[in-house]
Amino acid sequence: MGMPGPTEWVVILMIVLVLFGAKKLPELAKSLGQGMNEFRKARQEFDKELQQVTEVVKAPAQSVPAQPVQAVQAPQPAPAKTDGLV
Repeated sequence: MGMPGPTEWVVILMIVLVLFGAKKLPELAKSLGQGMNEFRKARQEFDKELQQVTEVVKAPAQSVPAQPVQAVQAPQPAPAKTDGLV
């Protein structure tokens, strides 16, 4: 399904005009434009953050010296107490 042709746009605009009226159209257009601007800004911020994360992941960790990993032993359970009853 492609973009509407000129005839379809005219029909859509007529329906919008009937539904909202001539007085509401400027408000509707303004709010639509503001929404599109907010969406564009959010997309740009997301792209910027994604690029920063990608650069951090690709950059080698030169400033952090490699340290050997030490094994961690699990604590041993305490021996069970007996009251002399065996």
